[in-house]
Amino acid sequence: MKRKKFSVEQIIKALKRIEAGEQAKAVCRELGVHEQTYYNWKKKYSGMEVDQLKELRMLRTRIIVSRRSLLIKF
Repeated sequence: MKRKKFSVEQIIKALKRIEAGEQAKAVCRELGVHEQTYYNWKKKYSGMEVDQLKELRMLRTRIIVSRRSLLIKF
């Protein structure tokens, strides 16, 4: 089955729509994702804003790059 890629911004918008009162089933159907995907997104991204997620992603990439550079030195 083909996987769809959603940007962080799209995921946050979907979570905000559901928090605002729309039904999870309706939003999931519109996006073409399973309800379980919504709950996974909620567990992972709830309570965060887009700029916070971008900062988190940037920090994770910095950590990965620094670990790789340490492995190369040894």
